[in-house]
This record gives sequence, C-alpha cells and structure tokens, in this order.
Amino acid sequence: MDTLPPDAKGLVPNPTLSRRSFAVSTLATGFALATLPVGAQTITTPAEGLTAGEVKIPVADGTLPAYRAMPAQGGPCPVVLVVQEIFGVHEHIKDVCRRFARAGYLAIAPELYARQGNPAAQSDVQLLIKDIVSKVPDAQVLSDLDRTVAWAGANGGDAKRLGITGFCWGGRITWLYAAHTPALKAGVAWYGRLASPPTDLQPMVPMDLAGTLKAPVLGLYGEADQGIPVKDVEAMRAALAKAGKTDSEIILYPEAPHAFFADYRPSYRPEPAADGWQRCLTWFKRHGVA
Repeated sequence: MDTLPPDAKGLVPNPTLSRRSFAVSTLATGFALATLPVGAQTITTPAEGLTAGEVKIPVADGTLPAYRAMPAQGGPCPVVLVVQEIFGVHEHIKDVCRRFARAGYLAIAPELYARQGNPAAQSDVQLLIKDIVSKVPDAQVLSDLDRTVAWAGANGGDAKRLGITGFCWGGRITWLYAAHTPALKAGVAWYGRLASPPTDLQPMVPMDLAGTLKAPVLGLYGEADQGIPVKDVEAMRAALAKAGKTDSEIILYPEAPHAFFADYRPSYRPEPAADGWQRCLTWFKRHGVA
C-alpha cells in the first residue's frame, strides 16, 4: 500500500488510508445546490475582526480543504471542530465557524467528503446520499478529524481545550468522535442519527457507543423530526443512563423538525435554534473547552 511518510509536523499517517486523488481540492463558495433556494431569514456573520478563510489540512493521503475562523488577536484559542451536514462545507457551515470565532474559539470545518465527491455541485439529495455520503468511511472521518485537531493546535489553537459539534450527518459523527478520542473535552450533537443499520464503511452506531464515550455529549433533537423518532432519542437516553454517563444530556424540543438550526432552510425554528446555540456555548464552557 502506497502511504505517505510523516508530514512536516511529524504526524505519522494512518496506515489504513492509501494515497489517492481528491475529488475536491478547494471549498465551494455560497450554498450547496441541494439547499437552494436560500431563505430570507439566513444569518450572515461578518468576518471583521476575525482571521477567516480556507486552509489546507495535511492528512494521511493528501491535503484536505477546510474553513477556519478565529479571533484576529489573542490566543491560543480553544478549538471547536464543526462537522458538516450532508451538504458538505458550504456557506452555512462557514457562518457557524464565524459565530464560534466571535465567541473566542478557533472553529474549523474540514470538508470530510473531499475524496468521494463534491456535495456542493449535487442538486438531488438522494443522489448526494447514494453517490457521496454513503461512500465516506467512518475510519477515514475520525482520522481526518484527528489531523484537523493537530493542525489547529499548531496554528493558533489550544488543542487541550477541544470541543466538537456537528449537524445532521455531523451530529452522528459528533457521537462517534466522543467515543474515539480521550483528547476531547465535550461534544454537542445536533439532530444526528442515533440508531441505523451499520454498513461495511459506516459500522458505528451511536446508541451502541454510549458506554464508551470519553467526553460528555449534549444532544439537541426535535420532537417532530421525521428521520429520528422520539423512541430513538429515549432509547439513547436510556443507554446513557445504563452506562452511567450522567454527564451527557439530551434536549428534545417540542414540535421542532429536523434541521431546526439551519437558518437558510424552511426547517429553521428561531426559538429552539437560539436556545440550542446558548446551550452549546454553555456546555463548552462548563466542560473546559472555553
């Protein structure tokens, strides 16, 4: 297997990943085609006073594009990994990074589909899931997030104060990452799948990982989510309690649909979105990320 030698910062490549061409070498601008049209309520966070823009993350088999935002002055800053929805790193995820930066964090969102395809160019959600999302291995994602943390720690971030948050697809990844690394201080999972049939590439099920969490996770879910039934949320609560993970918590918002935080989509619900954001910031401060 053709793998890379240690990179310039001495990071040893993951031997399970081979060298290959990346389908995406730079981030898309604007919003993903599958999310259009964009709603009038879309929030735009200014970049003034921030260092914000695209960066390159050296990973085991190439270079991963990512969006990074942090205060222009001061530091080192606590680090928050921002994990994309199924639509990839488009303008909403970039804006979320800027919101965290205004709260004092180095927030970074790597494009975790970069090897498999360009989600921004896909207008059909079902084809996006079939042709790109379903082909992204869990092991690859966790390795890429580890590399992203290493990059952040060497570029203005304090990797000892590490948090992760993710939305939809990224919500599931948040649970997985909390079970993956003891370096994590806390996670906030926004409406990520909790129980679904495992596949060869995506064998991990958050509900099965409840007992292995290495950091407390705050789950933010909607009672009216058509893809994540309330019974799954209650089962996850029970799994956490059975495992003695009393430092993790799940909030279930009445009548809120899936993607209630996504202010650029019709699913946006301002009140649970604002409450969830404040809970997220408080969670990170409580658990040593800030």
